[in-house]
Amino acid sequence: MGTQLSVGKGSTEAVLERFARAWEAWDLEAVMDCLADDAVFESTDPAPDGRRLVGRTAIRELWEPLFRDTPEPEFRFEESFVSGDRGTARWQFSWANPDGARGRVRGCDVLRVRDGQVVEKLSYVKG
Repeated sequence: MGTQLSVGKGSTEAVLERFARAWEAWDLEAVMDCLADDAVFESTDPAPDGRRLVGRTAIRELWEPLFRDTPEPEFRFEESFVSGDRGTARWQFSWANPDGARGRVRGCDVLRVRDGQVVEKLSYVKG
């Protein structure tokens, strides 16, 4: 996830690194551990503006089916950068379709960190 810009477990870079590794491991518990209780997530659907969820409970309810039901998921972070309490991460997500072909989407997240946790994850995908 980019160059190490700061040190310390709660630094923005360290939090985003931990968050990325949790997604890449497809580990919902580890992903949720990175989120603040009052975290905000803006999803990519429905188009064009997505949906805004507030709080770990609401976010977990949205993400549980994705983590449970996605066949052969592969989430890979490509690049990131950090400035203060904000970070941007570019990623790819793929899965197996019923016919065996791979589905794929590329996107990016604009993130904000507070007190060692992600407090905002605004997601965007290529159309």
